[in-house]
Amino acid sequence: MKKRNRLTVLSLFAITFFALLSCNKDDDGNPTPEGIQRAELTFTEVNGEAVEAHGDHFHGLDGGTEGESISITFDEQGNATSNGHLHLEADAVYKIGLKAWDYAGREVQPDFITDKATADQYKAFLIGGDFTLNPDSDDESGAIFQPREQTYGNGVAVEGKYETTGILSYFIIGHDNEGGTKAVTYVLRKLDAGVKGTIERTDWNRGDYAEAFAGNNVLELKFEIHAEHGHEH
Repeated sequence: MKKRNRLTVLSLFAITFFALLSCNKDDDGNPTPEGIQRAELTFTEVNGEAVEAHGDHFHGLDGGTEGESISITFDEQGNATSNGHLHLEADAVYKIGLKAWDYAGREVQPDFITDKATADQYKAFLIGGDFTLNPDSDDESGAIFQPREQTYGNGVAVEGKYETTGILSYFIIGHDNEGGTKAVTYVLRKLDAGVKGTIERTDWNRGDYAEAFAGNNVLELKFEIHAEHGHEH
């Protein structure tokens, strides 16, 4: 009887263990990034004569040089634990890099873009702030948020604006958005099948993004931006 009970317990343990493993794999056996304990967004200024805002995207980013960086750290609820009130130059272009860690201390942001099939499930938004977008500006002085990965984790090239995710992105506030503090949220959303290909570059700040693009948020990182007058590059 004791032997039978021991076997039953071992069997239940094995079932539970393999069930937990299966929860961390997708249908192709690849790891899925779930259970994020902390995260970080790093803003790095990008300089260069050729770097400029144009419509809903940037020109000349590949020829830019990187300047100073500042990082915001977040807890598991997405609340900023350092540098949560960010002062940015209104006319500067910033590279934004995401890092995130699970409860085992492993960096998980590469898991979102391991290959095209995986990346097709995710897209980043920058919600809030009531920004005037650059395409709506009279003189190219509005905001742009442009996801811009160049390759997937497997080395295959990312092709076109619909494939980019936002683990790496570029941002400008623009002079039209100077002034008071803006409360924003960096959102990484896991999308339903087929949704990502419908998201345009100007959809990044839509207040109705959750209704328009079906899915569930993986990350919601909340912080504040104060846009300052800026300087000439």
